[in-house]
Amino acid sequence: MEVIRHIVSHPRRFQAPVVTLGNFDGIHRGHQAILGRVVADARARGEISVALTFEPHPVAVLRPEAAPPKLASLPDRLRMMGEAGVDVIVLQRFTRAFAAGTAEDFVRRFLVERLHAGKVVVGHTVNFGQGRRGDAVLLERLGAEYGYELEVVGPVRVGEHVVSSSVVRRAVEEGDMRLATALLGRRHCAPGVIERGDGRGATIGFPTANVRVRTAMLPPDGVYAVWTDLSGTRRPGVANVGRKPTFGADLARTLEVHIFDFSDDVYGARCGVEFVERLRGEIAFPSVDALVAQIGRDAERARALLALDA
Repeated sequence: MEVIRHIVSHPRRFQAPVVTLGNFDGIHRGHQAILGRVVADARARGEISVALTFEPHPVAVLRPEAAPPKLASLPDRLRMMGEAGVDVIVLQRFTRAFAAGTAEDFVRRFLVERLHAGKVVVGHTVNFGQGRRGDAVLLERLGAEYGYELEVVGPVRVGEHVVSSSVVRRAVEEGDMRLATALLGRRHCAPGVIERGDGRGATIGFPTANVRVRTAMLPPDGVYAVWTDLSGTRRPGVANVGRKPTFGADLARTLEVHIFDFSDDVYGARCGVEFVERLRGEIAFPSVDALVAQIGRDAERARALLALDA
């Protein structure tokens, strides 16, 4: 997989690739359907597959107060697109100046003059350009003018839900991790780095790894059955997201994971915490003994759930 930044000045030349475009936050099942179609069609044609994506998220630039939390970090987005088989990722920096360009100008400059697209594949809700006026109808009209084919991938459904990044975010925000897993086609993962915490967990018999999360998308405060990926090895555990109200009212919000049957020193290690199921909300207990007893019950329930999930 090749990642190209600043495509306008890049020396790479293309000849009739199959191209898609979008933010691809989370690489959910809908994105997977689009990317899969791009890769399969490019291979059938003997051409390369190209994904044109944007960073930061357009809303974060145009309306930062309304910017949605990221479902996946940029490195994880790129990695997952590469795992889907995409040959070239064009990473376009999204700025206000870029957003001011018309949809027609975007098609001409990027899809036609720089990428020489032979075919464009997009989702049914695609929009781009000034005022988000570019859509599948415009792409089809301009395709007839510039000579590229267009394919629109229809909605992907999971049960009663049409898969989209906003629907996935809502599931995560509500703590419905089973639904999030179904929509994503994998468990929602919070990547981060393990750092030293206050060490309180070890004093009550449940040592925890304090995870400094790279992305903002965490489920609501509570206790979760989780898998923790450490250097490619997945380990079962139970996690707490929240402020530990039993120990004080003003503590910072953290993600702490008790990894079962594990005692290695992993401070500074990168990890990924995969949320399987929410066990309960976070509550303040009347005593530390009451908290310890509940954590024991949480751990046993998480062990049982993860034994079925392995």
